[in-house]
Order: sequence, then C-alpha cells, then structure tokens
Amino acid sequence: MRLLYSLVWWLALPLVLTRLWLRGRKEPGYRQHWGERLGFYGRANAIAAGGPVLWVHAVSVGETRAAEPLVDALLAEYPYSRIVLTHMTPTGRATGKALFAKHGERLVQSYLPYDTGSMVSRFIRHFRPQVCILMETEVWPNLIAVCGAKGVPVVLANARLSERSLRKAQRLGSLMRNAARGISLVAAQTEADAQRVRSLGVPKVEVTGSIKFDVVVPDAALAIGAALRAAIGERPVLLCASTREGEEELILQAYMGARAALPADTLLLIVPRHPQRFDEVKNMIAARGLTVERRSNLALDGGAMPHSVDVLLGDSMGEMFAYYAACDVAFVGGSLLPLGGQNLIEPAALGKPVLIGEHTFNFALVTEDALAAGGAERIADAPTLMRAAARLLSDADARAAMGDNALSFANQHRGATRRTLALLPGLMRGV
Repeated sequence: MRLLYSLVWWLALPLVLTRLWLRGRKEPGYRQHWGERLGFYGRANAIAAGGPVLWVHAVSVGETRAAEPLVDALLAEYPYSRIVLTHMTPTGRATGKALFAKHGERLVQSYLPYDTGSMVSRFIRHFRPQVCILMETEVWPNLIAVCGAKGVPVVLANARLSERSLRKAQRLGSLMRNAARGISLVAAQTEADAQRVRSLGVPKVEVTGSIKFDVVVPDAALAIGAALRAAIGERPVLLCASTREGEEELILQAYMGARAALPADTLLLIVPRHPQRFDEVKNMIAARGLTVERRSNLALDGGAMPHSVDVLLGDSMGEMFAYYAACDVAFVGGSLLPLGGQNLIEPAALGKPVLIGEHTFNFALVTEDALAAGGAERIADAPTLMRAAARLLSDADARAAMGDNALSFANQHRGATRRTLALLPGLMRGV
C-alpha cells in the first residue's frame, strides 16, 4: 500500500509543483525554497555544529504558534541541542521566523520535503535529527517509515483527531495503520482524541492537554495592540478573527442589518485567516458602500484612525494577539460554516469575551469547556452574532464578567508543555 502511495506522489509531483507556482501569484513565498521541498539543502540550511538536533514540524501558522512553548522548553531543557523547524506554508515559515528569532543559530527553518522515501531520507541525512516531533495532526506514512528505518523516534505532540479525520484515516486502511504503529509516542490534547488515536494502533498514547494554553502573550504584541487601540479611540470594537471564505459575506450582511442595534460608532475589525484573501475581502467590504481601512496603511505612531472608517481590515501577519488585545468582543471564525472552527484559547488568554459558531468539530472539547466556564457563547448564525455583540458591547459589566471567566478558563488548563516534556526522556537517548 505504501508503494502505491509513493507512486501516486511521484505521478502527482508535476501537478503539485504547478499548483505551488500558481499559488505563488498571490503568495510569492510559494515560489521560494523549492529545493527544500524536494529534499535538497545547501549552506542556507546549515545548522550550527555541536549538540544533538531536534526536529519539530509545524505545518502552518496555527501549529507554529502552538509549537512556541514546546520549542522554548526543549531548548531550555536540552541546552546543547539545536532545532530544525519545518513547515509546509510560507505563512507558517514567516510566523516561525518572527517567533523564534530570539534563539539565533540554535534554530534553523526549512520546508518539509514531500512525502517520498528519497526526499525524506535526504532530509534526515542532512540534518541528522535525534527525534522527530510532529505537531497536532501531521501523519506522513513515508516520513514515519524512513524515521523508523533510521532509528529516529517519531512523536505526535499536541495531537488532535476529530471523528471526521478518524473516518478519513480508516478509509486509507493499512497505509494509515502501519504509519500509526510507527509513531513512538502520541501526546493527545484530550481523552477523546487519545481514544481515536489508539483505535488506529499507536502503541503509546498519553493525554497531556493543549500546549496552546501555555503560550505566553508577547509584550511586543500587547504594545502593538495598545497602539492600535489608541489609534481607534474609544469606539466599541467587534473583532471577527480568522474568518474563512464565505464567512465575511455573512458577517458583512449581518453587520449592515444590525448597525442600528449596535452601539454608536461600533468598529468592525475583520482578520481573514489566509493572507491571499486580503484584497478580496477589502473589495467585498468596499462593494457594500462601507468605508474600509487596512491595518497595513495605519500608522501606529500616535495618530488617530479616521472616525469615518466602518471596517478595519486586519491584513498583517503575526499580529493576532495584537488584534485580540485591541478588541472588546472577539468572534472566532471558521465556525459559521462547517469548517471546523479555530482555537479560542488566544482571546481567552487575553480575557476577552468569545463568541463562536456552531461548527467547532476541530476543537470540540476546548470549545465546550470554554462555554461551560462562561467565557464563551455559542451563536447560531451571523445575525445572532451581531445581536450577541450588541448586547455585550452595550453592557460593560457583562462583558467584564465574561472576559474574567475566559481568562480563568485559560489559566486553569496550563501545563501541557511540562507534561509533554516529561514523556520525552526515554526517547531522547544521547540528547
């Protein structure tokens, strides 16, 4: 089965590279570092000589942010080690560059090679990692097989597996079962995730919680958030964060219909999840006759944003904490449509009241826990979102109480990084 899987990869490679080039029209980063994706490395990928190399893979922005506490803890726990951090997307790579510049030569970034035996083998020969730590949901059959053949233990950290993803994995039969058996350790976010992972045949599964609760809000992000809020002024701010295709139309339509009910001068702040959609969303806003300002055009040097702005478009990378810090109420996107939702831990960690839609199957338990703690509120659709926002923006006491509940919820769930680290020594021989 794995031979067939590898053959499909090789046959699809021209199409994969063509798609990569086409995506580069909107995101130039997709046209860079192609050698890395094919398993070829040069001086730019050299890692400082010395101690053992730990390999951490974080596919995109969310996983890279989630990896921050673990990467920091690994470098502190193993002071002579270096880390090679791999990604699949330019936005993930850019996020990693911003987050981990503090580690200097102890951390090198690269794209993950495509999942063929030869490409993964070249990666391992070049970097010689002692362990491979995959973040959240990344399971690559050839990568795991090559690591097993070369004696590199594979860890799936901060792991989550929804019922939908489990059904997809089961349809792949022996390919995914064999890959699962090759994983040395899974540190799962919840017991439900752990049970689903165990059903695939992983030999060792432990429940550690979500590492995302351990993320420390950077002082720089708080400073940007404060400056952004100062530019906005005293206007109430409803943030719609990490919105996905199809959601902005629903939000804008509901916002237009609810303006009389919202507090006077309410500012709608929209941050699309994918940067290639920034222009599209900007045009969508303008087409409705709303005045839109882009964050990239907004100077944060003490000047005020024009009061005529109806919608602020968050078109910057790496500033999500700043956007959360600047808002009064946060809606977490990907949940108005059946897309699985996004993680609500970041706004909760900043003590913001959270609104979230019905489609949260990717983060089911953490969402239910936040709802039970009174730090989040479920909304059925975009008009309901605007009604809930109007109520909270008009009631400072209710807003503060819900924000306090969100912060308490976030603080109570910390510690997953420490628990994950405690499971690693048996796999880290010679580190």
